[in-house]
Amino acid sequence: MITRFQVQEIYEQPFTNLLYEAATVHRANHDPTRIQLCQLENIKSGRCSEDCKYCPQSAHYDTGVEEYGLETVEAVRDAALAAREAGATRLCMGAAWRGPKDGRDFDRVLEMVREVRSLGMEACVTLGLLNAQQAQRLAEAGLTAYNHNLDTSPEFYGEIITTRTFEDRLATIANVRNAGITVCSGGIIGMGESRGDRIGLLHSLATLDPPPESVPINLLVPVAGTPLENSMPVDSLELVRCIATARILMPTSRVRLSAGRMRMSNEVQALCFFAGANSIFSGEKLLTTPNPGGADAALLAALGMEPEVI
Repeated sequence: MITRFQVQEIYEQPFTNLLYEAATVHRANHDPTRIQLCQLENIKSGRCSEDCKYCPQSAHYDTGVEEYGLETVEAVRDAALAAREAGATRLCMGAAWRGPKDGRDFDRVLEMVREVRSLGMEACVTLGLLNAQQAQRLAEAGLTAYNHNLDTSPEFYGEIITTRTFEDRLATIANVRNAGITVCSGGIIGMGESRGDRIGLLHSLATLDPPPESVPINLLVPVAGTPLENSMPVDSLELVRCIATARILMPTSRVRLSAGRMRMSNEVQALCFFAGANSIFSGEKLLTTPNPGGADAALLAALGMEPEVI
């Protein structure tokens, strides 16, 4: 098993060497001209009991975010159809919960999963903490993937979240894995963490057994009202180093360039794709924060890249 020091050696090697190694690994395992488009649907917004310092949906902070209960199955089906028409092959559904409660709402989420799968799309949900029985029911409904990010290194984690532990997250990932559902797990950079914390996050992901099939790398989007609203932007080259190191450590995984793309230039995004990112979120919004949406088609065309198709 790779050590944290070995991850540091990969991450901190000369930038051009890192890019070359990552691009070589990427081409050995993926078509570098293809990218998966995913659509993220906020199926339940706000009033979350968790205190994640980056999240505008936390009930602990006054952010003015729109609040609403669980969407209808019909609304999710319509969103999935629109996403598929726009080129997305995966619909990701997020609910602002500490974890789902068994009963009517969870049954409705299961029906949403079945509807999305019936359209020939991949279905991913992020519902918070999950027990073994819930994971099994999601698997039986046909869920493709469950998203549960580690967020940051084990050492820095307590600075960002206090209402659930790093070990709680690992337990949910284990329940998902044991149910036969693929794992989507990554993290966020730009929350005030050190480079060592970014290395620690990547080491934690890479040493999961097996590593996640999907690894979203998010750039913090500071939201007014959250404790991280005044966070300083992280250097763009640090983002590229994270993407490249993730690709080297997890050769066959999808590395997803996720939140924060509104703050990235086309050149930075192009470097991330070269370094191994092969998925982005389409649409105008990611849960509650803005997303490039319509600008993506022009960017991909300029780079000679094409979306994957179902």
